[in-house]
Amino acid sequence: MKCIGIIAKPSDPRVKSVVSGLAQWLEERDRNVFFDQETADVLGRTDGILRSRLSEKCDFLIVLGGDGTLLSAARTVGYTGKPILGVNMGGLGFMTAVTLDELFPALTRILRDEIEYDERMMLDVHLHRHGEQVADYTVLNEVVINKGALARIIDIRVYVEQELLADYKADGLIISSPTGSTGYSLSAHGPIVHPSLQSILVTPICPHMLTLRPLLIPDDMVVRAELVLKGTEVTDVFLTLDGQVGFRLQKGDVIEVRKAKSVIKFIRSPFRDYFTMLRTKLKWGER
Repeated sequence: MKCIGIIAKPSDPRVKSVVSGLAQWLEERDRNVFFDQETADVLGRTDGILRSRLSEKCDFLIVLGGDGTLLSAARTVGYTGKPILGVNMGGLGFMTAVTLDELFPALTRILRDEIEYDERMMLDVHLHRHGEQVADYTVLNEVVINKGALARIIDIRVYVEQELLADYKADGLIISSPTGSTGYSLSAHGPIVHPSLQSILVTPICPHMLTLRPLLIPDDMVVRAELVLKGTEVTDVFLTLDGQVGFRLQKGDVIEVRKAKSVIKFIRSPFRDYFTMLRTKLKWGER
């Protein structure tokens, strides 16, 4: 662990002081430190590296911010297999392993190779339009099909493999990984799925039929969701990926979701396990 990459949330006013102190601490321990361009700009440096190339220089990556920053970094560098340490500078922080107060004690253990990893499955997303694949993405959390501002139910026909699952009349549909089960899916009353389970979660958003419930399927199955617009109906429906990338869908578009070949490797917190994190973040047992 001689070379470390740092990615930080550039809009956080604490970034400059925190990252400067972190870089100095690592360099004093004979480590080489690299920054993505956005972080380097905040520090007033000119040696920033494109985020997509950062993992080529580094043995592992430190990502400082909230879950959004971690998701963005994971989509860019996670497929390389380089481990990521998430440091919470945001709010809830389900995915970040340590707090700022725990950062240096955690790094001391990491530099001594006292590390355990969690491997998280990702999802490959392919958008088909008029029989042709027009876009593909890889996400860590979820794929969301949802309507725009108008309070209008949309119709989504869902297949698992080649078998029809259901015609969903709802505000939308969430297809998530186990990691994403504590995100938007949880807000839509989906179950919490332990991240080590290899599965895909299908959660309707405010379904018109109360019998339509969240469904957990094996990770080797493919989910296909087709946007059905009847007659001359026109509505705004969007595809959103990890809550950060989105675009408008058209009638007949098919979104195909399957387990990605690559996984993301997170450095596990040495201070708490997954269930402690759930109990703390969700305030279980408190009155």
